[in-house]
This record gives sequence, structure tokens and C-alpha cells, in this order.
Amino acid sequence: MRHRVPALCLLALISSLAHAEVNLPRTMAWTAYNLGTTGYNQAVAIGKVLKDNHGVTLRVIPGKNDISRLLPLMKGRVQFSANGAATFFASEGMFQFAAADWGPLPLRLVMMSNGLNNQALAVTADSGIKTLSQLKGKRVAWVRGAPALNVNTEAMLACGGLTWDDVMRVDYPGYNAMWNGIVNGQVDTAFGATVSGPARKLEASPQGLYWLPVPHADMACWQRLKEVGPHFTKHIATRGATISATEPHEGGNYPYPLLTTLDTQSNEIVADLAQVIDEGYDQFKDADPGAIGWAMQYQLFEWVVPFHKGATDYFASIGVWTDAHAAHNERLIQRQALLQNAWQEMISLGISDHEEFHSLWMQLRRRRLESAGFDPIWR
Repeated sequence: MRHRVPALCLLALISSLAHAEVNLPRTMAWTAYNLGTTGYNQAVAIGKVLKDNHGVTLRVIPGKNDISRLLPLMKGRVQFSANGAATFFASEGMFQFAAADWGPLPLRLVMMSNGLNNQALAVTADSGIKTLSQLKGKRVAWVRGAPALNVNTEAMLACGGLTWDDVMRVDYPGYNAMWNGIVNGQVDTAFGATVSGPARKLEASPQGLYWLPVPHADMACWQRLKEVGPHFTKHIATRGATISATEPHEGGNYPYPLLTTLDTQSNEIVADLAQVIDEGYDQFKDADPGAIGWAMQYQLFEWVVPFHKGATDYFASIGVWTDAHAAHNERLIQRQALLQNAWQEMISLGISDHEEFHSLWMQLRRRRLESAGFDPIWR
């Protein structure tokens, strides 16, 4: 017994020192997807860890589309955004971020959730639709101000050999409104994470839910899909509405949510936040079906958006960040810098016509990227 007390004191000291190393603001604000979505739920679950372990109050602000999630970040109203694929599109200055008041943004990742779900198009189980090609002539949801959702939908349509010209586009103001549309019979399909709350609502409805597969053996499908959505990877989902280990879904996935910030965010704050998420993982991993994806083993260190230096400093400190990861990350940062320089060149032309501006930006963007040995991806 004589040695037990000092040992316990030592453990307490180590624990207190570990907590003392984290020096986050007393209050923080993030944007996230709508109330009830898996992205919002995961942000709230991490917020509880911040509060319980470190006395930090996290305010999670729901945003109905990509613009409403990223604008507060750009304006300095929030420090982080639990965002989706729009982080990638915004860093590239593409789609709605190709407008003169946006352009390529210097976005960085802190960590990501890369779970056991898929991102897919859902139809009602009683619709009789079983393949993506059968969406021809059907009503397909389009969410205003949400290029990520719309491009992801477009990528799925491409797998089925379709474009927006082959379907009837139905506009919605937000993610939840889109899912309410399919539940209410106003639209035939909606895009989302298989673990998202609105998908559960459709699953529980009289119509039921069916996720359209993206066959991994169909090489032509995947070539067309990745030309539109290069951020997708083949994945077998074992979590989600109607999905389990015994009834998996063959399709595609990308990390979501992506904890996003600006390159100017404090290295110390980002490193501390990455530490809190990593060390608090066991406390929030069961709070939402998608939260399992925050585990360090699921982080994609060579994805399409660079990580923040604070995050890479933390990853290096725990021995998971390699020279190869660092080289890939630096190349992504160089790509961003090139795009931002090209954007300044574009702005200096003073073009006011939106269509002319967009056309010339796409041409300039392609030339600058190709001249530096980068793949423009979208042409």
C-alpha cells in the first residue's frame, strides 16, 4: 500500500498536465449542417467533450447550405465549420465559389469523420427504381446555395449515364427541405449520408427507403462519376438507414463532416482541438452512427484538401504523420496558392458579366494548373 498512493498521485498529475496542455478559447463557434443531420449531431457530441473535459462551451450554428456554412467562417464569426465536400469545391474556386465575391479559399482541415457509411442517392422503396440509370425523366432535388450536394448528385447521375438535362430538377432551399420533399412525394430522389437523420425519417415512412447502388465492378460508371466528383472513393457501407453488416450498401463515400478552418487560424488552437478530438474519441464515438469515423486510423492524410499546420504538428507528435503525407500536403498548399494568384489575376480584369467571368476563369484556371503540372479536374 505504501507505493500505491504515490502511483495514484502520479497518474493524477499526468492527467492534470495533459489537460493543462490544452489551451482553447473558453467559447467557440462552429457552423454545421442542419439540426438532426449526422454532421450537426457529431459536432454537438464533440462539444460535450470540450465542455466536460476542458470547460469550453461550443456553439454549433446550423447552416442550410454550403454558403451559409462557409460565409461565417470567412467573416470571422466562427472559428471552424463541420462542413462537407464544399470545403473541397471552395478551395478550388469551383461551382458557386467561382463567383467574383468568392474565389479559391485558403481552407485547411483539422480532422475528418471517415466512417462506415456511404454518401448516396435515396429513393423510396416502393418506387421500383433500382438503378441510377432509371432516374431518367424523374424528379431530382437541387439545393440552392449547396454546390456540394448538387455536384454529388450530378456525379451519381453520371454513373447512370445521365446529366441534369435528363431529369426534372426540383429546387429546395436546404438539406432538410430536400428530404422532406421525398418523404412528401414531391421529388423522386435525395442525396445524403446513409447515417443522416433525415434518411431515418424516410426509412420510417410508409414508402420506405432504398439506396441506389454504385457498382464497384462498373468501371465506366466510376470513370464518369470521378470526372464530376474526384473526392469519392469506392466503399462498402455497413452503417445507415436500412444498412447493416449483413445488408451492406455498395457505393461511394468521402469524409463527412470535415472540420474546416482558415489557414490563418492559430496553430496552437488547431493542434489543441485535434488533440481533444483524438483523446476524447471514446467519449463521443457512439453518440452518432457516423462518429466512429473520427478515429485516428480513419483519417485520410492524402486527400484533396490540405491539413492545417497545427493539425499536422499534432499528428507528427503522436507518430502518425509521415514524410509522404507532408509532401502530399505541401503539394496541395502549392495548388491553393497557385489558384489564389490566378484568381487575383482574374479579378484585376474587372469583368462584371457573370457568364463571361466564369468562362474566362475556367480557362485561366485550367492553363495555370496544367502549366504547373496539376490536374485541373474540371475542364
